Amino acid sequence: MQRPTRPRAHIAMAGAPMVSHILPSLEIIRELVARGHRVTYAADPAVAGLITPTGAELVPVPSTLPFADNVWPEDGVEAMRLFVADAAQALPRLRAFYDEDPADLYLYDIGAYAARALAESQSRPYVQLSPTYVAWKGYEETVGAAVRALPGYEVYAREGNAWLAGSGATTRDFEEFAGLPARVLATVPRAMQPFADQVDPDVVTFVGPCFGDRADQGSWQRPAGAEKVVLVSLGSAYTQQPGFYRACVEAFGGDALPGWHTVLQIGRHTDPAVLGPLPDDVEVHPWVPQLSVLAQADAFVTHAGMGGSSEGLYFGVPMIAVPQAAEQFANADQLAALGVAGRIATAEATAGALRSALTALTTDPEVAARSARLRAELRAEGGTARAADLLEAELPG
Repeated sequence: MQRPTRPRAHIAMAGAPMVSHILPSLEIIRELVARGHRVTYAADPAVAGLITPTGAELVPVPSTLPFADNVWPEDGVEAMRLFVADAAQALPRLRAFYDEDPADLYLYDIGAYAARALAESQSRPYVQLSPTYVAWKGYEETVGAAVRALPGYEVYAREGNAWLAGSGATTRDFEEFAGLPARVLATVPRAMQPFADQVDPDVVTFVGPCFGDRADQGSWQRPAGAEKVVLVSLGSAYTQQPGFYRACVEAFGGDALPGWHTVLQIGRHTDPAVLGPLPDDVEVHPWVPQLSVLAQADAFVTHAGMGGSSEGLYFGVPMIAVPQAAEQFANADQLAALGVAGRIATAEATAGALRSALTALTTDPEVAARSARLRAELRAEGGTARAADLLEAELPG
């Protein structure tokens, strides 16, 4: 264990229970514990298995978000309203613990509104840990204006303001409260941030992906005779795509691309039997240790979630982006604009299109050069250690 770099403090983290929100900052929590701080983590007990191995103390705060079955409203405003309702029921639970045992510093996920309200009511410092891109100068006049024009937004804003008024928070406008944090650490590559030059550096610090030792998740070894490896993964949420997986097998397996070996992650909701007979150079799993595979991969077919996009950039692997939902479409566009990925819509992801994209990306020396440059830039952002340093600097005194 590392020696403490500052006097022991109580640092609290409040997280949203979606895996894609928990994993990006988990190593920061582990590092703060290793530096001797007491870290409490307020989260739904269902994700305790992710949190307690870091050494943090779980503060059980059940969530009303649909993270278990991942069935979210198709209407974006309705989804936003769920976070207000979750904050309303979470805040009394947070108070039951932290009013008697307040933290010296509060950290919170972008979806954990209640923690910021608690910190403001206690006049304690707080920092948002963002697992995705952040607002930039002009965001409110463009993206924000478009969101405000959506049907039902006025209901969302009214509910947010009503909750905020009784929360004890000092910020009175919910739109400002939800969208304009005073201090943010973004655990994403700056390269993935839209209008990065318009982000206020006094508010936001990009520390990049915060990876740690994932030996407990197992490892993967490139099979003997595999000249090149392609990993296919649609992440943890949008994995029920048997037709897409069959297209990948046809595109990359057998005689289609001699010398290539395919690692296909299909999630726990797809039966491998629906893929039919598989060639010897295709392996199928419900889950793989992704970092271990990417460290040895030559290409990555990804849904372009922020986690997967960051991991692909971290290892300098050319990508084929097949976005499924939410910000993945913008991420896919950004990867393509960076010149390290091709973008294919799911409906157009035929075997021929996938094979052509893979061949073009992996034989282009310019793609390789750009991937190497971005890999170096991303690793220079500092990751876990820098994030912990910056958080310690926010502690009182």
